[in-house]
Amino acid sequence: MNRFVAAERALRTAAPHQLLDAVRDVLCGHYAADSVELFMADYGLTVLQPVSVLPHTLEPIPVHTSPEGRAFGAQEPFVEEYGQEAVRVHLPVTVRGDRLGVLSVTLPSARCDEETVAELAEVAEVLGHEVLVAERDTDLYLQARRKDRLTLAAEMQWQLLPGRSCSRPEYELGAQLEPAYAIFGDNFDWSADAARLSLYVTNGMGEGIEASLLTNLGINALRNARRAGIPLHDQAALADQAIYAQYRGERYLSVLMLDFELATGRMRVIDAGSPQMLRLRGRTVERVDFEAQLPLGMFEETDYRVQEFRVEPGDRLLFVSDGVHAVAGPGGEKYGEKALAMAITSTRLLPATEVPRAVLRELSGHRGLPRPEDDALVVCLDWHGPQDPGT
Repeated sequence: MNRFVAAERALRTAAPHQLLDAVRDVLCGHYAADSVELFMADYGLTVLQPVSVLPHTLEPIPVHTSPEGRAFGAQEPFVEEYGQEAVRVHLPVTVRGDRLGVLSVTLPSARCDEETVAELAEVAEVLGHEVLVAERDTDLYLQARRKDRLTLAAEMQWQLLPGRSCSRPEYELGAQLEPAYAIFGDNFDWSADAARLSLYVTNGMGEGIEASLLTNLGINALRNARRAGIPLHDQAALADQAIYAQYRGERYLSVLMLDFELATGRMRVIDAGSPQMLRLRGRTVERVDFEAQLPLGMFEETDYRVQEFRVEPGDRLLFVSDGVHAVAGPGGEKYGEKALAMAITSTRLLPATEVPRAVLRELSGHRGLPRPEDDALVVCLDWHGPQDPGT
């Protein structure tokens, strides 16, 4: 049997909590691997956490200063010399642009060539798909993603998210929430089909469980409407009614709703609150203002109007919550549009998946506090443009 086929079959037939054991057995038996380890990226994207059973654990590995982190950041296999006669091959574990972690395989140097590395990269990709499926039935991989305990509000918010990144030929998306282990009401959601991409960036009123409950209600109301196939303005209206019926105007949800037509770059927008959008085109950064409308749930039966906008191939769009653009420094000065523009310019060479974390690091320096007082949400969208259906 082909050794890659053997690895794929072993992963597809393994029990959800035994994926690492399955891939380890196959790689040791068919590829002469000496050791195999799986690391999951933590919620803050600062470390790679080992997937193992207590008490047999490895130490977390920093994302930014390790060979494993190099493979994770570059999203390419990285081969590291490991002693005189061995190498360690670090392979990104990624599913359709959603970066989950790294698979590290130690091999004899004589058994490592380009074909082997390419096959191992495919094994890592299959492993990523199986991890996502396995998370329905086991907490093992979700537990491995956290280096600290999540607050209940953060648990609810992370479970609501579609992922932290995704990619297609037309676009690449990356997003990050801070503080990762104690978030409140900020959130994002996306969904794509053959023709369009829907993206929501939300900011729920309040703190803690109340903010998380409000955001959960709002996001699920928007999803329910979107999945019914109704237009963007009706999605907003139905979510507005659901939130108002529950809170009678005492709580509301700020949201920036976007619908991209993939074949043209035409974008339909509803701006109902505080999230903002900035565009990098060439070397020029500018804030894009839309018609400000009422947040969802503020008043009964609000009508929402759709605006149209167009993106061009090469555009980078950055969406931020008020926990970014309105955050104050030690002297009371707001982070603001100027500082955001500088952060966007300084990160222009990074891929979209790396930009949110980099911007949040710069924000942390401005804030001057070890922990933020509000959620900070950054979503980055790189628009590559319509693709030839034949490619």
